[in-house]
Amino acid sequence: MLTHERIWQAVDALAQRHSMTASALARKAGLDPTTFNKSKRLSADGHRRWPSTESVAKILAATGSEFGEFVAVIDGPAKRPVKPLPLIGLAQAGTGGFFGDGGFPVGAGWDEVAFPQVQDEHAYALEISGESMMPVYRDGDIVIVSPAAPLRRGDRVVVRTTEGEVMAKELRRRTSKTVELRSLNPDHVDRTIPVENLSWIARIVWSSQ
Repeated sequence: MLTHERIWQAVDALAQRHSMTASALARKAGLDPTTFNKSKRLSADGHRRWPSTESVAKILAATGSEFGEFVAVIDGPAKRPVKPLPLIGLAQAGTGGFFGDGGFPVGAGWDEVAFPQVQDEHAYALEISGESMMPVYRDGDIVIVSPAAPLRRGDRVVVRTTEGEVMAKELRRRTSKTVELRSLNPDHVDRTIPVENLSWIARIVWSSQ
């Protein structure tokens, strides 16, 4: 059945299938990055807005997808339950206003990405920028971060220092005094951070690469 909800689910599913956010999909198709934002799907008075046939044609062309695939999502059975997760760029995460003291997402300015439901209600997504984490994470990759997930040696983690520096590393060792981190890119040095200089650390539970 052709419904407003199913149409937008198909857009989100197409983006997710190609490891992109809805914003990244719009950019790839040559559209305004906000074209498919959640805020654009309803007007201020609650009126439903639908994606245009032109925008659908452009995202299908940009991803090399057939229209039949798009229709199959609309007509097909419901997929695993998904929830919108807050999404910002990794570089933005170092600025103020996005995280509370416990490393939980707060405030405004977050985009959203659809993702199969995770247990942590505070889980969020970060979009990697640049090549400093190659070859593990590439520019544009999405990582899902769970502040509530237990940490073990060898886990990939996101760390924020009290000075606002945010980085993705591998947890090598954690003591009562320091956190030792191994760089994902061999061209970058490993880090040891005193716990008093650590704002928060959270585990990466999924990545799009």
